[in-house]
Order: sequence, then structure tokens, then C-alpha cells
Amino acid sequence: MDASFDDLLDEAAAAPVDGWDFSWLDGRATEQRPSWGYQRLLAGRLKAATAAVDLQTGGGEVLAGAGRENFPPTMAATEGWPPNAALATRLLHPLGAVLVRHQPGTELPFCDDSFDFVTSRHPAAVQWPEIARILTPGGSYLGQHIGGRSNLELSEYFLGPLEVEGSREHEAESAGARAAGLEVVQCRNERIRLEFFDVGAVVWFLRKVVWAVPDFTVDRYRDRLHELHEHITHKGAFVSTTSRTLIEARKPGA
Repeated sequence: MDASFDDLLDEAAAAPVDGWDFSWLDGRATEQRPSWGYQRLLAGRLKAATAAVDLQTGGGEVLAGAGRENFPPTMAATEGWPPNAALATRLLHPLGAVLVRHQPGTELPFCDDSFDFVTSRHPAAVQWPEIARILTPGGSYLGQHIGGRSNLELSEYFLGPLEVEGSREHEAESAGARAAGLEVVQCRNERIRLEFFDVGAVVWFLRKVVWAVPDFTVDRYRDRLHELHEHITHKGAFVSTTSRTLIEARKPGA
């Protein structure tokens, strides 16, 4: 195996993956963006809110990017992974947002009817009953979720053919919101193109997006990674597709 391959692996394996900032991939991978412009929508809706919470905020980068000037008087965020929670605290506290530690899958640490606006970008799990509980009557949820069959080509490259479950499909998202008593205002899904231009970009991505190949380590998949390195060298890129769903739901009431 050639030195450039080893160097790419070593570099990607040593790079930090905390937070939800993908700038390490600049020039090494590209991902199309959905047409709706989530951060722009987020900023506009925050400006009209009185109390808002961003669930599973990661390192807080997306919420911070919406602009402090758009934050409502009460602005909170939750995060469960300690390295991300620390990053989000450092980033969001100076902007006037409170970071609350919360592990997805457990009850949200807020009272009923606490927020008129709840948001989440790429949540690991969507707790529709809890979202409905903490929303005020008439309050809204806005989220950009990872859709079904995301990065299937990349996952199957390492894991072989997969049986795809449907809980991430946008129809299932809508059904989950309605089952929790919310009214679905809109639910849109787009498939977008993802290109990796070197094997190091793939390694770094899989270290960060751990659900794509749950058992991924460089040592475990070294031979397969070398085959991928050869593919990219000859083809110029490895192409995968991902999926994004924009969903807005409203709690009935005043």
C-alpha cells in the first residue's frame, strides 16, 4: 500500500471530529444543500418567537449561525454528547443561549407548554410526544431531519447489501408528528449528491457520522479503504446520495 494512502488515513484518523462543523472536508468532499435553506428559515422564525429551544444542537454551530440578533428573549439548546455539549456551551453562552444537557430518548428537562418554537437539525432521534408536550398551544416545530436511505451507497460499500428500515422516510415523519397530536404544516424531502475526493475524507466522515458504518475503524476496514483509494484515484471521486426532510408541525391551540 502506497505512502500517500497511509498518510491520508493517518491524517484523517488524527483530526478532531467534535461538534457538527464539517469544514475539515473543504476541498476534499462536497455535499449539495437542500433548496429550502434551513438556516435562513431558522433565523426568520426565531425572530418571531418569544421562547425557543434547539434540540440536539451538536456543537451549536447551526443555531449560532442563525444570528444572535434573531434570538428570542428566552433561547435554550440541548445536547447529550459531552464533547459537543462543551463546545455548544462555549459558543452559545456568549450569545445569550442556555445549554442544557439532555440524553436523547429520555424526557426533555422542560415543563409542559414551555416554548412557542422548537427546532432541531439532524436529530439522532425525534421525540414527537415530548416535542408536543413542551410546545405552547399554537407553537411550532421546525426541523431538518436526515431522511431515509441516506448515504446508502457509502454504507453498503463497507457493509454489503442492507435492508433499509422506513422510520426515516418523510411519510413516517409526518405520521409520527400527527400521532403526537401535532398538525403537519409542511413536509418536504430532497435527495442530494455527496462526493468524496480522497479516502481521508471518507475516513473522517465515518468517524463523525458514526451511524453510516457503526462498526467502522480504520484497522477493521483497511483493505476495503485501499480499494476505495484506488477507485477515487482512477474515477476522481466516490459518489453517494443522502436525503433531507424539512418538516414543520404546529400544536393546536390559541
